[in-house]
Amino acid sequence: MGAKRRHWETVLLLGPAVLVLLLTFIGPLVRLFTLAFTDEMGPLATFTVLLESSVYRRVMINTFLVALLVTVVTILLAWPVAYALSKLKGLAFTVVLYGVLFPFWISVLVRTFSWMLLLERNGPVNRFLIELGVTDQPLALMFNDVGVVVGMVHILLPYMVLPLYAAMSRIDRNLLLASDGLGAGLLDTFRRVYLPLCLPGIAGGASFVFLLSLGFFITPALLGGANAITLSMLIANFVNERLAWSLAAAGSMVLLVIVLAIMAFAARLLPLDKGLVAK
Repeated sequence: MGAKRRHWETVLLLGPAVLVLLLTFIGPLVRLFTLAFTDEMGPLATFTVLLESSVYRRVMINTFLVALLVTVVTILLAWPVAYALSKLKGLAFTVVLYGVLFPFWISVLVRTFSWMLLLERNGPVNRFLIELGVTDQPLALMFNDVGVVVGMVHILLPYMVLPLYAAMSRIDRNLLLASDGLGAGLLDTFRRVYLPLCLPGIAGGASFVFLLSLGFFITPALLGGANAITLSMLIANFVNERLAWSLAAAGSMVLLVIVLAIMAFAARLLPLDKGLVAK
């Protein structure tokens, strides 16, 4: 009787969460799947259109390359910040940590508009470069991949800093001292001890940044425009401009499959509890 009662209590407690999941995630996913495979031209016609069109293929490749470039740049920029966080204590640690977390509290739209003001033809960045003599005329920093990468790196940088800091803060300093004691140089200690121990954080943060980059919409739409179309912009175009719901569903399915494949690959290499959470 007691076990049966606990069983029903568990069902009642989980019921609302399961219902919300069915209505907000499973239901739309089933509808997406249905739209993608029930086009009047045939079950695979929409995918054939996407794969045979050189324009759509170029959009997919551009999306992948931009996401990859953003991931690499965020790793390079996040490394010194995470290392400083792992070394700082007290007030200095709090100030730097809030500096990393502060962008989370500002809307992505506001930050993207800020970059539009900075990167415009007569904006402060171009004026600064001209004053330095780097260039004698304004550079094209917007409505191309340059503006998209700059804006996305700024927005996604905290997603790389925090997992990397978590990995660095778990490293036992005695291992580094032992490496020095055995005669290894600074470079050897970094390459053979410090860097391998940081790899879970790098892999966790890189997975976050890359997956978020694949589906980013606001920043590429405002900073890239028609010259830097990504897959999410293409899907929005199918829905808003062409009313091609089947093509939009097929594009979304392609994006979903890529994301699931990357998550499965990352999960095989890296248990999430080691890469994203400090213990």
